[in-house]
Amino acid sequence: QVQLLQSGGGSVQAGGSLRLSCAASGDSSHTHCMGWFRQAPGQEREGVAQIERDGRTSYADSVKGRFTISKDNAKNTLYLEMNNLEPEDTAMYYCVADGTFSGGYCYTLSHLSDYNYWGQGTQVTVSS
Repeated sequence: QVQLLQSGGGSVQAGGSLRLSCAASGDSSHTHCMGWFRQAPGQEREGVAQIERDGRTSYADSVKGRFTISKDNAKNTLYLEMNNLEPEDTAMYYCVADGTFSGGYCYTLSHLSDYNYWGQGTQVTVSS
């Protein structure tokens, strides 16, 4: 079992920055794949970024160059640094985690919400 506790987020004007944190506790073997997805009202879930056990990262095209995902393995805490925020980034953001799957792989960004462990969600609102 893993518990994910999110912090950060809030409201900011376009062009501003925010940082999300996600502290994981429990069985660390279930945190080899960690990432963030978001969902805006009336829209589908969108995988935003992921970091794998070996440090490989992946990003949605919509956030490349603006968002940075990182993980402090000693603290088992995941971060999402969001810069140059746009109103289109407004959404509820969720931290997710799971162990690797057959072959040692993590899911692709489009399947992040299929992970078994979710944080409680945090709202990010960007005004123009």
